[in-house]
Amino acid sequence: MYYNQSAGERIKRLIQMQPAISQLIIVNVVVWFALALVKLAGFLLEPMGSGGDQLWLDSAIKWIAVPASIHNLITKPWTLITYMFVQEGFWHLFFNMIWLFWFGKIFMEFMPGKKIYTLYFIGGIAGALTYILAYNTFPVFRNTIEMSTTIGASASVLAITIATAVLVPDYSVLLLFLGQIKIKYIALFMVILDVLMIRSGNAGGHFAHIGGAVSGALFILFIRKDVAQRFGLKGFQTFISGLFQRKKLHKVHTKGRPLTDEEYNRRKVMKQQNIDHILDKISRSGYASLSAEEKEILFNSSKNN
Repeated sequence: MYYNQSAGERIKRLIQMQPAISQLIIVNVVVWFALALVKLAGFLLEPMGSGGDQLWLDSAIKWIAVPASIHNLITKPWTLITYMFVQEGFWHLFFNMIWLFWFGKIFMEFMPGKKIYTLYFIGGIAGALTYILAYNTFPVFRNTIEMSTTIGASASVLAITIATAVLVPDYSVLLLFLGQIKIKYIALFMVILDVLMIRSGNAGGHFAHIGGAVSGALFILFIRKDVAQRFGLKGFQTFISGLFQRKKLHKVHTKGRPLTDEEYNRRKVMKQQNIDHILDKISRSGYASLSAEEKEILFNSSKNN
């Protein structure tokens, strides 16, 4: 039984069931752990009371946090990617990963698994660009722009949250003390909260969250209209997913004869068209409108990707 398994066995089972989500979580945890070691080294190697632990941590983070200043960004362009895997505190990491697992799992029930990689990166980049745009537009940030940076997976996680809510808005989850809640209301609450919290001490972070949220909604609208294929973004999606997934060797045989490349590609296109038709049906009429056969096709597609 599952409940009789050890913690290690449960973690292994979760990784096997949700490899895409697990890989994203693992990268975030590894980065957090590495920064924790840097902070520990600063504590041990600097005089007591010098604040060496925080100094060492700040020195490391400045190379991977995305800056608000466009000039600083030009000198460190990689931070558009690295910042979205950086959480400084344990609770920052914990809650981001809980939300990533929770909504990522729902998202992957209805979308082929590799799309979550693309969405994670698009949400993170959109969040960073929104943050940079806000700091270079609004006068309130003028005196702090050169020293401001932001980190965190929140923009990516919120992109997945909003994308899931746009994809299946009436999907319900059970919340403690609140009962069954449709995820569209959870997503709406998160966006409103971020807008209202802009005046807090983490204004840049909330702008990044909003950018991630908008990108998540647009991502689903693009998928429905097949904009990715029209504008050549399929290659970007394949590249991102390839960073996390090992290549699979396709050995397809029919009645003892291997398929030619042309036959294999034709079959692959037909399969994708079938998946797209099912996703369109979900967007129009909801998941409940699918037949048992369509649900099985969608499940197998998500499992194989």
